[in-house]
Amino acid sequence: MPAEALVDVRSVNFSYDARDPRPVLKGIDLQVPRGRVVAIMGASGSGKTTLLRLIGGQLRAIEGEVMVAGRSMGRIDSTELYRLRRRMGMLFQFGALFTDLNVFENVAFPVREHTQLPESIVRDLVLLKLEAVGMRGAKHLMPAELSGGMARRVALARAVALDPLLVLYDEPFAGLDPIAMAVIGGLMRKLNDALGGTSIVVSHDVVECMEIVDYVYLVADGVIVGQGTPDEMRRSELPYVRQFVQGELEGPVPFHYPARAYGEDVRIGAGIGHA
Repeated sequence: MPAEALVDVRSVNFSYDARDPRPVLKGIDLQVPRGRVVAIMGASGSGKTTLLRLIGGQLRAIEGEVMVAGRSMGRIDSTELYRLRRRMGMLFQFGALFTDLNVFENVAFPVREHTQLPESIVRDLVLLKLEAVGMRGAKHLMPAELSGGMARRVALARAVALDPLLVLYDEPFAGLDPIAMAVIGGLMRKLNDALGGTSIVVSHDVVECMEIVDYVYLVADGVIVGQGTPDEMRRSELPYVRQFVQGELEGPVPFHYPARAYGEDVRIGAGIGHA
């Protein structure tokens, strides 16, 4: 990975309860170079979305440091945090469009909220972003009138409306059909390159992520268990990486939730022994 990093996570520990002996994140180190698309992957509950929230400043690390554009997310005050967030775009899971605003107004919202541009420029900017995602013709539609893939494209236009320095994607492929997934993935890559931005994609969708990202971090039980380029991850012989990337049934992640011996449970159910 190149030395210059827009995002630099150093030895981060995090728990939602400081007294909890089982932290969500344990000693996380990762770097996201400028101009790259980097994936943070892992199974549900692995800690990847928590890591995204630390990078976005919604949460603060208990130990370690999260640096974004040279600023420590754990040390800056709220004024500087909000100033930095204006340079970030966010694509929420399932899009999270404002249901009472039409497509045009959804994309215009961050522009009006964070700038004082005249309405004529706002209009041109919004139409430009909608054109980029193929949704200019739907500018008058309400979110309820959109398919899942269409709504995700509008949400993507909103996320990049202000040409952000960093775009964060939280499960961008969730609930999409294969065609819509391919469209969204292609747009994410093209917009990142065209705008000269940097993207972090949190996902468990192996196939689509591997097609568009430059580098992958695989998280399990709050630690990074593997990292590398997509090709390196596909060739990896590390047990967890291989099981996750190849979708294998056998591996470090067991099929059965931990339990006492089956015969013991049967005897207890029959009134033999103790619960």
